Amino acid sequence: PLRNIFHIKMIRTGRALVSGLLQQPMALHLEQVACFSSKGFTATLFPGDGIGPEIASAVKQIMEAAQVPISWDEQHISKTVDPRTNSMVTRENLDSVLKHKVGLKGPMTTPIGKGFRSLNLTLRKELELYANVRPCFSIPGYKTRYDGVNLVTVRENTEGEYSGLEHEVVPGVVESLKIITRKASTRVAEFAFKYAVDNNRQKVSAVHKANIMKKADGLFLECCREVAAKYPEIKYDELIVDNACMQLVRDPTQFDVMLMPNLYGDIISDLCAGLIGGLGLTPSANVGMNGLCLGEAVHGTAPDLVGKDFANPTALALSACLMLRHVGFNSHAENIQQAVLGAIADGKYRTRDLGGTGTTTEFTKAVIGRLQ
Repeated sequence: PLRNIFHIKMIRTGRALVSGLLQQPMALHLEQVACFSSKGFTATLFPGDGIGPEIASAVKQIMEAAQVPISWDEQHISKTVDPRTNSMVTRENLDSVLKHKVGLKGPMTTPIGKGFRSLNLTLRKELELYANVRPCFSIPGYKTRYDGVNLVTVRENTEGEYSGLEHEVVPGVVESLKIITRKASTRVAEFAFKYAVDNNRQKVSAVHKANIMKKADGLFLECCREVAAKYPEIKYDELIVDNACMQLVRDPTQFDVMLMPNLYGDIISDLCAGLIGGLGLTPSANVGMNGLCLGEAVHGTAPDLVGKDFANPTALALSACLMLRHVGFNSHAENIQQAVLGAIADGKYRTRDLGGTGTTTEFTKAVIGRLQ
């Protein structure tokens, strides 16, 4: 019964296999997963919609030039709803990720106010990708309003306001249910604190609205506090979400790891991307049980840029670096990462979203030219 949803018995889960941004600037590190062969591996690739296929093609070119021993299982979203998933994400799409354990995803169209089930929501829910991890750091040579930003957002990815439970009570009255469970809250909190320890982070900040949503966000905070008690070496604090937004704009350097339920994490992670130049620069990984990791470009599909060779492949390329570190190809990841950041710092072929005039093709060639 929904009245008991806040009192679900805590279930201990295995800790995630993925780490992320280290305290050292620009070091996007992930732990190696033993089941992947050093000789090569296969990853699922969702090119996505809009500019997705263009930036996916660019990243494939960069990976090939860097001599990454990877094979792609390219998956395309259906044009009709699959009744098995109630989404245009098919059962075969999901099975590909489950088979290969890792993947890369371009931007996908999400209907607004109507239509089919969100593609991103389907992937997260069906694959139980319970944590979204997004490193956010200032890029040398690319000036923004803020310097020295170096934080990571950890967002619970499977419930909250995005549970997808809505109905019309009577005409003109719609009810949307926010679901918070002890299991999911504890799991993502465990991930965030383990992440902080593994990556030499000093503090975890839980973001909430428990002053208003006393039971739902209250349960989330209760779980965070219980986990924090197990990690005395990590400083722990709590901020109401509106204050957290203000503090980020005032001084983002005061934050280290930010831990949030689904909706707050969606909003604040985009805010953080704005601090360092936008979503086109921000890598992201969705982490699940049993070693699942799906890197993604979190920006939109930009339909107005399709076919114009203007798209910026940086976010997808850096997300690919997260994926490579996850499977143990650290030297390849470092090579690509430094080439991408170097091409941005050089400035000659920056794409238009970064204030330049370079094309996707020119920027991709600039990155390839910097590979060691």
